[in-house]
Amino acid sequence: MEAALKRTPLYEIHRSLGGKLIDFGGWELPVQYSGILEEHQQVRSAAGLFDVSHMGEITVKGRDAEKFLQKLITNDISHTKDFQVMYSPVCYSDGGIVDDLLVYKYNSGNYLLVVNAANTDKDFTWMLQNLEDEVELENVSAAYAQIAIQGPKAEAVLQKLTDFQLDKIRFYHFIPDVVIAGVNTITSRTGYTGEDGFEIYLPAKYAVLVWEKLMEAGKEDGLAPAGLGARDTLRFEAALPLYGHEISEDISPLEAGLGKFVKLDKKEFIGKKALANQKEKGIPRKLAGFEMLDRGIPRSHYDVQADGASIGFVTTGSYSPTLAKNIGLALLDSAFAAEGTVIDIIIRGRALKGKVSTIPFYSKKYKK
Repeated sequence: MEAALKRTPLYEIHRSLGGKLIDFGGWELPVQYSGILEEHQQVRSAAGLFDVSHMGEITVKGRDAEKFLQKLITNDISHTKDFQVMYSPVCYSDGGIVDDLLVYKYNSGNYLLVVNAANTDKDFTWMLQNLEDEVELENVSAAYAQIAIQGPKAEAVLQKLTDFQLDKIRFYHFIPDVVIAGVNTITSRTGYTGEDGFEIYLPAKYAVLVWEKLMEAGKEDGLAPAGLGARDTLRFEAALPLYGHEISEDISPLEAGLGKFVKLDKKEFIGKKALANQKEKGIPRKLAGFEMLDRGIPRSHYDVQADGASIGFVTTGSYSPTLAKNIGLALLDSAFAAEGTVIDIIIRGRALKGKVSTIPFYSKKYKK
């Protein structure tokens, strides 16, 4: 018998809004409401509201919490200030990626980790296996709902529901007790869309209330609910990696273009030796962006060739609503990853031309 799909506290809201629900890593979540294209444009031009309550949350506390995290992640947490958020891959000893996560630092003895939904149990097990000294780990995912409001009007909408001056929260920082619509939340200036915006962590029982208040507050500003489909096209245009696509246990962070989050000058961390070795020998594959020259939409795992020989594969491909063209990300042999290189994408047995381009495809200035 198949396991029942998990549901977030906002499940009934998605149904009432006519959300098209799909199985996403064991969760029943909306892929779209009005349509992916429309929701994508809404986030780029005004604001979109996302239910990301499926994401996992793990607390790391104790005297040796910082030391433990330094060993676990490839980035360097030691220079992070209190109430700052840090992005980092977590690697296996061979350099493959366990997951990528956000570290919310309260102080050097208290952190909240936000991990990918489908990886939560795997990540927690990995952390327990590598636990030492005085550190307490707890998987608190079930206690939290998470709502993301993203887009140029996100701050204006959210400000209507809180007395806290949101412009005081800088990019990749958080405040642990922002009262929104009467509910105490953790609010960070983070997101996964390439736009300005906030991610709000709150007790699961208040998720419906806060969602409804946000929708009400955003009526005049064009706030619309957005599903996983738009979340994917938005993050893809900004070249933000997705686990199982741009990053995986078979892809290193150096290959995935995440070298700036790998601090090889840091003391020992899991995977350091393998990554240092890879860097020294020369990184064999590189993540590259490309745009289609021929007509055709590239999709994940399509083969990429040059002169009839395989040189890599598409990690994500789609029509880009912002650029109005077909684009993709691909993991390619390094020799073919230079900008301007013409490559063949094998779409339904046909070799269609594409050209390597710079990434991200879309970027904007964040409030620092």
